[in-house]
Amino acid sequence: MIVFDHVSKVYSNGTVGLDDVNLTIQDGEFVAIIGRSGAGKSTLLRLMSGVLKADEGEILIDGESVYENENAKKKLFFLPDDPFYTPNLSSNGLAELYKTFYNFDEGRYLEYLEKFKLNPKAPIRNFSKGMKRQVFVSLALAVKPKYLLLDEAFDGLDPLARLVFKRGVIDLVEETGTAVIISSHSLRELEDICDSYGLLDHQTITCSGDIEADLNKIHKFQAAYDAEIDEEILGFDCLSFNRTGRVVRIVARGNAEEIEAKLRALNPLFIEEIPVDFEELFSCEVESRGYLK
Repeated sequence: MIVFDHVSKVYSNGTVGLDDVNLTIQDGEFVAIIGRSGAGKSTLLRLMSGVLKADEGEILIDGESVYENENAKKKLFFLPDDPFYTPNLSSNGLAELYKTFYNFDEGRYLEYLEKFKLNPKAPIRNFSKGMKRQVFVSLALAVKPKYLLLDEAFDGLDPLARLVFKRGVIDLVEETGTAVIISSHSLRELEDICDSYGLLDHQTITCSGDIEADLNKIHKFQAAYDAEIDEEILGFDCLSFNRTGRVVRIVARGNAEEIEAKLRALNPLFIEEIPVDFEELFSCEVESRGYLK
């Protein structure tokens, strides 16, 4: 289990990285860390991996502090947005380095290099951004960590590579029970594979929960009316209200039947419920706090 207990981080230039974050990640969870650019996602993952030290609060990996703790760090693998490698290093050479620290599955590593069509002897510096990402994805899957931390996991990957990656991570979770903590702006990709989420805004966790359960709590309706409809006359609070001519699109939290009944009481020309996805849940949660206004 990973625990953030009132964690704050301020960089040397005065920039707040995280502000009083509380978060618990259970073993085997598949967690999406979401938020706008600059919300603190990378800082959270760097603190979780022990790359950075918290200024306040505590971060525990299975009850142990992670910072400067080799035993805790061996349980996790952190793939940052821009991973480091030396100029002349090949994929094979990179694997040799990781073997010195992790119980490394070389067969799994070579299997994924082959799936990605990568030459293990070629210098990594000659690879494209997406190919470099594929090398480090292969490393992550070969390490088989208890906790896998992925920052902007899909960045630079083409659609086929994304599919191979997602299948590989799912197989890893099923095989070893690895907990995966993943940040990305590709919310539709996260919805495919993640069970739960934590929303970062203004450098703190503003809400978290089970993705499917929280999606079932909000409902989106589209309706058309003869007269103009304003949000004030609906009789319930909207997370989102948009009007284009006679057509209104409404997202609200609550009982779907009660929301629909109130909309029908205003005599719509037509009304329909539209499925809500994870991206819309994110937008509504952020907008409801006034951060997009």
